[in-house]
This record gives sequence, structure tokens and C-alpha cells, in this order.
Amino acid sequence: MRVAIVGAGVMGCTTALSLAARGVDVTLLERSVPGAEASSAAAGILGAQAELHRHADDVATFVAARAAWGPWARELREHTGIDVGHRVSGVLRVARTGDERAALAEEVAWQTARSLRASLLDGAAARQIEPELSPDVVAAAHFPEDAQVDPPALLRALMAAAARSSFVTVRAGATVERLVVESDRCVGVMLDGAPFRADAVVLAAGSWSSLVAGLPADMPAVRPVRGQIVLLDERPPRARTIVFGGDCYVVPRGDGRVLCGSTMEHAGFRKEVTAQGLHTILSGAIACVPSLAAAQFAGAWSNFRPHAAGDRPLIGPSPMAGLFLATGHYRNGILLSKVTADAVARVVVGPAPTG
Repeated sequence: MRVAIVGAGVMGCTTALSLAARGVDVTLLERSVPGAEASSAAAGILGAQAELHRHADDVATFVAARAAWGPWARELREHTGIDVGHRVSGVLRVARTGDERAALAEEVAWQTARSLRASLLDGAAARQIEPELSPDVVAAAHFPEDAQVDPPALLRALMAAAARSSFVTVRAGATVERLVVESDRCVGVMLDGAPFRADAVVLAAGSWSSLVAGLPADMPAVRPVRGQIVLLDERPPRARTIVFGGDCYVVPRGDGRVLCGSTMEHAGFRKEVTAQGLHTILSGAIACVPSLAAAQFAGAWSNFRPHAAGDRPLIGPSPMAGLFLATGHYRNGILLSKVTADAVARVVVGPAPTG
């Protein structure tokens, strides 16, 4: 069996490895450099519980996705020698007003009623966990099991694992012009005017997914939502816990690097870092963690979250036979990558071998 995967970001690479584990020959098709788009530009927050307030129907999926990361990170390190930066650093979602505290109390009660570890802390208790929190933080929801990975390291590990697999071929600079469809079935893709035939095609092109010609008319569209991120450098490292506050987040890597983000902009495919974006991110981050005002500015970038119409990721069979989907994960692509890859591999070829 041969499978073509359109897109070699974290979703495409992880799906390729899951299929390869089932003995499937996979070709990863990437229009530019593998992992150069949203995957390596993300913050890498595994915020299964921190994000649940937006995805109340996805408790089991989000928690299972987070749990899959410990074994997956170990497997990648053992196979490639690359540490992907998996750390259970916890998340504090902070409140500065009584109304914000009340909203957090409802969220914590909702989660604990579902046997999830979460607690509502007053400001003093929150600062015991993260001493760098602003003194105006009056309360925080603590999600101790939420975690993080380092996306650039993750993409290096995935690429190394793919390169070592006899079942995976990576083709960079391969622009998919359109799907090849025969008798209402996808049988491959068109590359440089020539068909590349496959028994199945997996669309994992992120924000560019809807630009592939030949997709089913009734497939939900995927659109880009720009996010800007700022990288700061603390010397010595001070912050140690992921902090969510208002519309910003602060992600300490533990080695002095601190990622601050992120904007949510409907700007098409304009990959820009703007003065307003930097101002919004830095003012929000410093309001949460005032000591970041003295950190060194180390860089900034932007990229696109793939947002699917209907606010649900597109995973599994598409409306067209032979075409499978692994896209539209919006804010949670890194978190959901492993469970998505395994789910897609199962429907394409069946369960992985055991033993």
C-alpha cells in the first residue's frame, strides 16, 4: 500500500510515522521546507485542561492527547537521540478581577466534577507556584498536569525518525497542483504536471489545505488565523510555569527562553510581525509576569493557525473516497498531533501490529 501525505509539518510527519509503523509506504509531499510553517513556529503548549473552556465536548480526547505525549517524547528521544522538550510544567490561568475569579471558579468546578486535577488558588498561593506572578493577580486556576514541548526540536526529531524509516520518503519542494480523481475516488495528486498515484491521500497541509484543487465541495474550508509570538531571554531563568492571562500566554522553557504570545488575526496569508502585535503581546506578558520587562528581546515571528469552518478539526475520512484528513486543528495542533495521526492511520489501514 502506498499513501501520499500532503504537508510535512508536525501533523503530516507524525501521521507518516504512524502509517510506517503499520508497514505502509508513505511519501511526504511538502511545498517548501518540512516543518517550516506553523508547526515549528508554535509555542508547543499541551494545554489539555487550560483549553477545555473552549472545547467542553472534547474532555476525553484532550486528556488522552496530553497523556500520549510522555511515551511519544520518550520514543522519539530513544529512536533519534533528540529531546523534544517535553515538560510537565503546569499552567496557571490568572485573574485580576472578581468577575475573572468567578469565571475561573466555575471552570475549576466543572473540571473537578469530571475527575480532572484542577484547583482555584488565591493570589498568594498562586505566587507560591510561580513567584514571578504580578502582585495584582487575585486568583488563578491551576492545571498541574498540563505540559509543553519545544516545536523546533520536535520537528527535528520527526524528520530524523522519518529519515531513518525505510517506509517514509520525504519530497521537499513538491507543490501539489490538484488531487487526481477517478470515478469519484482520489487516486493520487498531480505534481509538476504528472500524476503521483497512491492508494490513499492524507491532507495535512494546515492553513493551506483548502488551496489544494479538486477537494470535495462539501468539505469544510480551512482558513489561516495569524498568530504572532515574541521570544525573550531571561538570564538567569526566573519564570518556570506556563501562565495564561487574558489574551496572552507566557511559556518558560526552563533554560532562560520565554515564549510570549499570541495574537489572533484574520489577515489572510500575510506573515508579518507588526508593531501592534508586539505591543499587545509584550504588554500582556509583562502585566502577568513583571520581571519579563528586564528580559532580553531575542526575536519575533508569525505564522498561521489552520481554522476549520465549524470550529472542529478535520480528522479521518473525507466526503471523497480515498482522501483522508488531518487538518484544521486551530490552537491545538501540537497537542492533538499524535492522537490524530494514530486515528488517521487506523482508518486508512487498520490497527498497528503488536508485539
